[in-house]
Amino acid sequence: MYLSRAVKDAGHDMQCVSLPDPKWMQKIRDYDPDVITWSLMTGNHRPIYDLNRLLKRKFDFFSLMGGPHVTFLPDAVKDPAIDAICIGEGEGAIVDLLNALEKGEEWRGIQNLAWCDDGEEIIKNPLRPLVKDLDALGIPDRSVIYDAQTVYRDSPRKVMVSQRGCPMMCTFCFHHAWKEKVYNVKNSEYVRKRSVSHIIEEALDIKSKYPLDFVHFVDDIFNISGKWLAEFCERWPKEVGIPFDVILMANMTNENHIKQLKAAGCIYARIAFEAANDHMRNTIYRKNTQREQLVNVSGWIKKHGIRLGSLNMLGGPGATVQDDMDTVLLNIECKVDHPLCSIVQPYPEFELNKITQDMGIAVAEYDNFPTQFNREGTIEIKDKHAIENLHKWFPILVRHPFMMPVAKWTLRKRWLARPLLWTYMLYSEWLVTEQNMLYNRAQGNRGILTWAPIDFTLRVISKGVIRVLSLVGAKVVSKLALRLQMGDERVVAHMD
Repeated sequence: MYLSRAVKDAGHDMQCVSLPDPKWMQKIRDYDPDVITWSLMTGNHRPIYDLNRLLKRKFDFFSLMGGPHVTFLPDAVKDPAIDAICIGEGEGAIVDLLNALEKGEEWRGIQNLAWCDDGEEIIKNPLRPLVKDLDALGIPDRSVIYDAQTVYRDSPRKVMVSQRGCPMMCTFCFHHAWKEKVYNVKNSEYVRKRSVSHIIEEALDIKSKYPLDFVHFVDDIFNISGKWLAEFCERWPKEVGIPFDVILMANMTNENHIKQLKAAGCIYARIAFEAANDHMRNTIYRKNTQREQLVNVSGWIKKHGIRLGSLNMLGGPGATVQDDMDTVLLNIECKVDHPLCSIVQPYPEFELNKITQDMGIAVAEYDNFPTQFNREGTIEIKDKHAIENLHKWFPILVRHPFMMPVAKWTLRKRWLARPLLWTYMLYSEWLVTEQNMLYNRAQGNRGILTWAPIDFTLRVISKGVIRVLSLVGAKVVSKLALRLQMGDERVVAHMD
């Protein structure tokens, strides 16, 4: 959305194709783009490489790739089907590239771009400074996504982001690597917050064009500035007046923050627990949070009537099944309403990746990296299958601790992996239904469609339909991939 805003403000045009789409190839043919861009994360990179090669054989365009995967692993540009990659922030680079291509000028000196003409030597241009004033980027262009995918456009709940950067040094997150290895800057340059006025302007802009009755703020730490938070909580209910949810950092949160958020319309707040074990949480993950802080903030959130969510990780390097079970028990102790859990994934250039390498349990090939972090582990740890099964039990046990004996009996039963996955998926949908009930109450919505059993049933059915359509779309792509002897299984996995 930000890239599209920059492109359009510079006088160019941009459209998006959302896969699966039975007409995706025809749409590209009709639009006839000069440039096709891709954003990659480790895990979805291989199918994107495959699709890019497929399109290169059919159309004439400049291929530009960006995102965390190529930023940390720029060797991708050795692929002759990739013309350039963008390292780091891309708003300035993409506009300079389009301007150069339009005028027939040399583009290889553009900052943030890397290229390789001979398939061997990679040329990485210097990086331009990080964008200091996020407000100056303008309002993100939501039409580029909403025109391509009506599901996002028609949803009354929209995602907003109020900042870039994070001051924490969590070993499992891209921020420390982006900050130190890519830009080599301090927090004063790296952590940037949009003004409250700009956030409100965007919310009102969305409200004037699309359905909007709830906002998900997905900033890593919403309350990173007490002064900013106070202004936001004072103005949001008066000028926007719709409920929202946030992510908070336990060691930066006090009870007054919770009071302010409650008064402003916050109905759901997530706290990063990650692990109950102090060594795992603070030495391995470098969260710099104490158990007492997690318990206190959780108590304040519950005390002031806000739904409590938690973020957790299982399968850390050196962790045992009991360590991960202790994380379940911490969530139970804090009476978490909506426990969210993932399995540790040491992405390239992250400090966690270095830790797993030193322990001899690192991911061998990034091409085999999973696209989803809530299915299976990637590092070779003891009792891996038991931890994967515990992950599927996690939200159920937090909410229904009496199931613990049954869960413990199943942990080492590999044949139960698939049934447990189905149970996990269904229960996760029920937790979302609970959220919907909360949203509907906050908005004063009534009617049969807001009833929990109806909402849950419709949600499961709609997800099933989407999955079937995805599989159909995947078959179309995989047939094209097979013709080119590409990794069709990887394409199917991506489309799925």
